Amino acid sequence: MVDIFDEVDEELRAERAQQLLKRYGWLIVAGALAIVGAAAGWQGWRWYEARQDQAAAVEYLTAMNLADATAAGSSDANRTAGIAAFAQLAAKAPDGYATLARLREAALKADAGDLPGAAALWDRVAGDASADPLLRDLASLLWAQHQIDGGDPSLIEARLKPLASPENPWHALAEEQLALLSLRQGKTDQAKTTLRRLAADTTAPTGVRGRATGLLGRLGG
Repeated sequence: MVDIFDEVDEELRAERAQQLLKRYGWLIVAGALAIVGAAAGWQGWRWYEARQDQAAAVEYLTAMNLADATAAGSSDANRTAGIAAFAQLAAKAPDGYATLARLREAALKADAGDLPGAAALWDRVAGDASADPLLRDLASLLWAQHQIDGGDPSLIEARLKPLASPENPWHALAEEQLALLSLRQGKTDQAKTTLRRLAADTTAPTGVRGRATGLLGRLGG
């Protein structure tokens, strides 16, 4: 008797499943198709991004070759071409390459004497929330370095102070610029304090520590 009831129960479950399948089977099929479509779309987007990154890498290397040729003493035409290539890349490349392109474009403009143009690009990178924080801080540091001789001291200090935090990777270079800014303003004692700290900072690059020690010596510190 138990076996008979079990068989009847199984048949009822099977019949109920068939009825549900007839009624809602199209939803199951649609859901499966949606999952397959989403997976295919994701893979397609990954492929497209990879192609975009590859194309940007090729263009970046081409622009770099122009910049390197300029650094080796080639004509101003190469510098102009390099600036144009980096500007074009920054306008259409993925975020990472676009940020690097703007930094290189700014460097070429600064070398060509176009400091306002370079400063505008550094400002753009520094204010770009999508850019890598390390590159944003580098842009602020480069902006300050090129303003150190004639820029507004309060603006320069405001840019450099956050970078001089010990946790910041650029802190040694930022402190070096702060010391130079203090000297420009006649704050020799303040500059000496900063330079002594730099000279004793084992985490600072060797070149920065050497320059700090040398400048301290000239200042009698």
